[in-house]
Amino acid sequence: MSLDLSNYELLWPTSLFVSEGERILRSKSSWQDRATWLMTEALAGTTAVADFEDLPNHTAPTADPWATTVTGWGTNRAVMDQHDWFTELINRAPELRHAAAPRPYWPQRRGNGLAHDGSTARDTRRDFARLIGEFANSGYLVEVFGEECVDDHSELPDASEVIDRRLGIPDLWPLAPERWDEDTFYGLIEVFHDLVSRPRTRRYHSYSGCGWHHSEFHNGPARVLYRWKVNQLLREAGIEYELAAEGEDLGRLVAVTDDARSALVHRALSDSAPDITTRIRHAIALFRGRDTSAESKRSAIVTLAGILEERRALIKEQVGKPDEGALFEIANRYDLRHRRADQHGDYDEAFLDWIFWWYLATVELTNRLIVARNLT
Repeated sequence: MSLDLSNYELLWPTSLFVSEGERILRSKSSWQDRATWLMTEALAGTTAVADFEDLPNHTAPTADPWATTVTGWGTNRAVMDQHDWFTELINRAPELRHAAAPRPYWPQRRGNGLAHDGSTARDTRRDFARLIGEFANSGYLVEVFGEECVDDHSELPDASEVIDRRLGIPDLWPLAPERWDEDTFYGLIEVFHDLVSRPRTRRYHSYSGCGWHHSEFHNGPARVLYRWKVNQLLREAGIEYELAAEGEDLGRLVAVTDDARSALVHRALSDSAPDITTRIRHAIALFRGRDTSAESKRSAIVTLAGILEERRALIKEQVGKPDEGALFEIANRYDLRHRRADQHGDYDEAFLDWIFWWYLATVELTNRLIVARNLT
């Protein structure tokens, strides 16, 4: 009997769902509650949870993982227990489709694009506030904002003060997107990246209708999910920034690049020696920050040029002297490193983009050459 995945849709990145699911499968106790909470968060609707709860409830895998039960028609069939069902769900997660927004309904197709209150149909700031509300409802802000309980009368942290200490702007909680300017909006995007933390467990406190209480927080999965959702929101709104997933500017808004350049950044950061990685991380942060300037781009290039200068003998050996010289002539003859009067300075800023990516690609190439040489 194989699991039918056709009725399940993911709300999370597949890799995050798999990693959290595998962690649950390694846990020793209360794994069913953790699995239910994960599926409640990561899968659309309640179908998966209902299917899971209908299965035999074993606290650990049995010697015979297939149980036999009698159907209403008097025939036998094999039925998975919860552990095997959840294991297959996680193993086959790459087969799950992601939930998509519904196709436009009649008013959106025929209307003038305005909501009833006269606002535009795509108000990104309000969408972001709703997104933060969803994170808050799922307990992702409990670690920093606290959580009310009828049995606990201690004073909770002031959420506005928590944000003010980081952003330097008072009275931002509860969120009021209609009052934000652009800097406040982008600042809040970055602040909440650092505040969210996923509760891996929860318990229901029934007394006086108190509700769910969350615990066992971990910021790593929360930030992965947060970046994924916020970047999707920004992309759909046509905003050409995204939250960086790695580097010195992790969790900060940076200029969007294509997939190939994103992959190059990842390889350059992942495959370099620790001392080189620190310098590359700094160069990337200088180059792609939201407030980047021509001067910061020059500084980023100079940092990469310094790494290549240290590897000049390797480049000369592998590439050849004429081409090796051309690589450094760019940095020396143009207004980048030495800033002499006889250097060229009247070039378009696009030139800085080109030379940065060329130098970063060359650093990544020399990383591979060093690995290959060490293997021989």
